[in-house]
Amino acid sequence: MEEKRILYVSSEVVPYLAENEVSLQSYEFPKMINDIGGQIRIFMPRYGNINERRHQLHEVIRLSGMNLVVNDMDMPLIIKVASIPKERIQVYFIDNDEYFKRKATFTDEDGNLFPDNDERAIFFAKGVVETVKKLNWVPDVIHVQGWMASLLPVYLKHYYKNEGIFTDTKIITSVYNLGFEGELNSELMNKMSFDNISDDVISTVKMPNYENLMKLTIDHSDGIVIGSEGLSPTLTKYIETSEKPFLPFTPKEKLNEIYTSFIKKHIL
Repeated sequence: MEEKRILYVSSEVVPYLAENEVSLQSYEFPKMINDIGGQIRIFMPRYGNINERRHQLHEVIRLSGMNLVVNDMDMPLIIKVASIPKERIQVYFIDNDEYFKRKATFTDEDGNLFPDNDERAIFFAKGVVETVKKLNWVPDVIHVQGWMASLLPVYLKHYYKNEGIFTDTKIITSVYNLGFEGELNSELMNKMSFDNISDDVISTVKMPNYENLMKLTIDHSDGIVIGSEGLSPTLTKYIETSEKPFLPFTPKEKLNEIYTSFIKKHIL
């Protein structure tokens, strides 16, 4: 894995947000590859509850300044960066005042999903790809973790299908039990259709609940990592019958060698 470029695109990453299955693995996988000489970048949203002063985030002016179109609206893209202490791993934060300034991640104080979570996910996916293009840092593998990042495989393989720099980039997705209750905005399909993504491609999310979102992501990934022990039977079966190479749930102490072998054998 030495010198291979792996981009980690995650909904949540420690130490910037609280520890859970997604945020911990979104830190542990990059550290694992970094420790054996791989080239690593991490992207995550810059939620308003991330303490910028404590974590020393700062805006990257040369990467900020473009507008991304989401559902026919121009939304300014702001890029911030920080380094994980002691690890020498750079984390890029996708920011926008309209979508990410609020002091919460996915839900309001009553536990209700934000009604624009669908647009936040679209903006995040586009923001990652546009920033990677500006960096001119072409990843060999993109590893997606967490549902806020889950539209990236779809956008990369359809909206950005003519971007030659990603021709050889492979996509892995980790699938977890940690999702969300209820459904995203019922207009998600229409908003993706606005980006000329065919309804046939995204019909899975006509009912945009967590499992359907994951199924859409699995369909557009080149390999799957089962990130939760006891993953829901529905998603487990979908992965097993997808004909995609997948890595079964593996305890942390055994994960290092198995994960790198999985990438070498089935992805690269």
